Amino acid sequence: MFKKFFAALGMIAATNGTAIAAGNGLHHPYKQAHVNYMYNLLFCDDSKLFANQTDKPDVGAWIVLAAEPPDGAALLKIAVDEKQEGRLRALAYNRLRASGKTTSSKELLGVIVEVPLEGGLDVLAAFSEGGVRYLNQSGKILVIDGSNTPVAGLVKELLAVARPVVAKIGPWEEQRLPAPAFGNIRITFLVADGLYFGEGPAAILQQDAMAGPVLAKAMQLLQKATALAVK
Repeated sequence: MFKKFFAALGMIAATNGTAIAAGNGLHHPYKQAHVNYMYNLLFCDDSKLFANQTDKPDVGAWIVLAAEPPDGAALLKIAVDEKQEGRLRALAYNRLRASGKTTSSKELLGVIVEVPLEGGLDVLAAFSEGGVRYLNQSGKILVIDGSNTPVAGLVKELLAVARPVVAKIGPWEEQRLPAPAFGNIRITFLVADGLYFGEGPAAILQQDAMAGPVLAKAMQLLQKATALAVK
């Protein structure tokens, strides 16, 4: 069953080849521009998006991330700092790789689950420090920041059940794909050495021995996060 989860990768690359070649890696699954902006921020694969953000994750760290030429030692300090935001750590690792410095680390920094629904795309993202982003199919956005929140424990549990999946696969070497088609679910893993992902029919992934626990834990996290928002 797990093989079926990742067997779709080759097919996805072939069927979406035109979109990959024509685009710049940014995608627009929502009607609202600001929601598309938030959606693309989740994957931390374009630092220019953060450069345009007025509310940057950490101003001091951002100075290092945006410095020209890149300061390898300062970037590495951010990348390995487990107390730092997962998004910033991912950006630091990306900048290091872009400057020619490789990493053998497969440290998991975030999990992003995309579920296309009849009304649009639902996306839940959880990052290593405990931060959560939820983009509802309607375009509503929920943001929870900080390492000491009511959902932080579930975020850790989500990353824990995702690590065995990351251990089985490797980074995607092409541009990020458009949002998954209706009926499929995609799980993207934000890892120190790049973006990993698996995609397949919802019924298969939910029953899969490794993907299933990730989706189940993501649902628990989503329920907890949205309950907090209602309160």
